[in-house]
Amino acid sequence: MTNARINWGELFPSRKSIFIFITYMSLFVSQGILVTASQRSDNTYSYNTVLVVLLTEVLKLVISAGLYCRENSFRSLIARVVEGSTVLLLYFVPAFLYCLYNNLAFVNLSTFDPTTYYLLLQLRVVITGILFQIIFKKYLSRKQWFSLLLLTVGCMLKQWNFSILPTTPGQSADDGHPTVPANAIPEPPKPDDGTFRGKNISGFDLSYSALLILVQTVCSCLAGVYNEYLLKKKGSDINIYVQNVFMYLDSIVCNLLILLLQGELVSAFTSENLREIARFEVLVIMVNNAAIGIITSFFLKYMNSILKTFASALELLFTAILCYLLFAIPVYLNTVLAIFVVSYSIYLYSLNPVVNLANTPGPSKAALNVPHRGDDRRTLLKGRSSRANVSDSEDEGSASQLQEV
Repeated sequence: MTNARINWGELFPSRKSIFIFITYMSLFVSQGILVTASQRSDNTYSYNTVLVVLLTEVLKLVISAGLYCRENSFRSLIARVVEGSTVLLLYFVPAFLYCLYNNLAFVNLSTFDPTTYYLLLQLRVVITGILFQIIFKKYLSRKQWFSLLLLTVGCMLKQWNFSILPTTPGQSADDGHPTVPANAIPEPPKPDDGTFRGKNISGFDLSYSALLILVQTVCSCLAGVYNEYLLKKKGSDINIYVQNVFMYLDSIVCNLLILLLQGELVSAFTSENLREIARFEVLVIMVNNAAIGIITSFFLKYMNSILKTFASALELLFTAILCYLLFAIPVYLNTVLAIFVVSYSIYLYSLNPVVNLANTPGPSKAALNVPHRGDDRRTLLKGRSSRANVSDSEDEGSASQLQEV
């Protein structure tokens, strides 16, 4: 296999990983669309967004606990949580960061259109690459760094206003035609206006909204890499569903603290607020977001943060098309170029991806004898180390859970 071809075997070591990748991307595209659709005409929300995030974490907790209890008892889950109390405390770090990220998502989607929002979030790529090197000692090649920097340039293209051209008196800056008289009927916003229906569609600028996007980006980088570190290093011996339970328990506490700091810990649960939460479009947002949380943990378990970031970049094309069809949000030349550059950077990265498979307990005899799973088994068992303190029964349970995702 030459260097000029995509190594699909390394990018997607099994059919399961392909399914996780596509599902992850689809859910994220849907989330931006759904949140935008739930906004009022002035881009505000009729419901308490922190309460939505909190109830979503509760839903994730119930789903993870239910998945674990398919093969184990509820008492076993409690015992595992108590045994892993140290890791439970460690999960407060990514839980707090994801808490900020999820709440800022609602704030920033009320300021930016979904396409611009997702483009700006891609600025996390370089930060993620640096953290990936420091924590996992997986040093990126020049080609990988070039692709990361190219993706960042693609994000910057969204900010560039191609309508800024030299003008002559009596002509407009965007097309060179005479300016419209003051008493004429106003036209829809032009690209150089930078907004569409009250939302920023021009990209990053020096404003409070841009600062919030930056904070959300940093939270995403730190939480993703630190969560991957817990999944594959500190908590690699712990069942993935139990690790999810750790994350969501801590996230619930963090969101309750936010409501407390806002002085809404009691008022958020009034019948009026709960009625707003019970609206169909809000419930769909919660279910979709819960699915994102579950699929993200599996994404990080079997792949890595860098590939996760590039999966997010692929969302841009579909988000731009859907926003145009559903909300009539215009797609300008800078948006098209930005998506093209970002997509090309994804291609460059795919030529030589970072491979960092899960560090999980050694296989049991039963797992080694599973038929028709040769490719998946060799991929998942690569780099695994034996641990004397893990019983065969625990290994068998873990193996079956990993295969049933």
